[in-house]
Amino acid sequence: MRPILVGVAGGTASGKTTICRLAGAELGATVLTHDQYYRDVPTPRNHDFDIPEALDTALLLSHLGALRAGEAIEAPVYDFRTHTRSAQIQRIEPGGIVIVEGILVLADFMLREAFDFTVFVHADDDVRLGRRIRRDTAERGRTWDDVLRQWFQSVRPAHKRYVAPCRDLAHLVLDGEGALEGEVARLVAGVRGAAG
Repeated sequence: MRPILVGVAGGTASGKTTICRLAGAELGATVLTHDQYYRDVPTPRNHDFDIPEALDTALLLSHLGALRAGEAIEAPVYDFRTHTRSAQIQRIEPGGIVIVEGILVLADFMLREAFDFTVFVHADDDVRLGRRIRRDTAERGRTWDDVLRQWFQSVRPAHKRYVAPCRDLAHLVLDGEGALEGEVARLVAGVRGAAG
């Protein structure tokens, strides 16, 4: 049986990862992040991580094709502290449902067309910025100044240009500020409906 491929987009810190992780556990799905496919960045200070060219989407597409064909893949593991792929890989076996989440998964036409079901997680800019500051300072070794500089220099402009328009392309829009259990249940129901 051919696996169902689900694409979940939305702005940075909108709640995508948490919703996908919980829904994936309930569905027994494989969850991949587009973030795993960032390219190595030797000088990250002024690098724009929020544009489509920052990601190796061609590799992700080939991996989705392999999973769809019933083949295992070796997905990259990205280290956000060093801005490079680590020497480790994540071996992923094919399964019935594959969820791919990331800010730009619906911005690329070929990637968007690969999905059977698409989702957009919306949260207001102020909420996302607050979450991003908390996450990046606690988990990625960044300072407040680093986070704010990146937000205004690249994150917010790229969101307006590439990410926000994808909301109208999704089969389902979730509320990244809503009750978590309810939004997870909506995603689970949507995926099950797409699976028939």
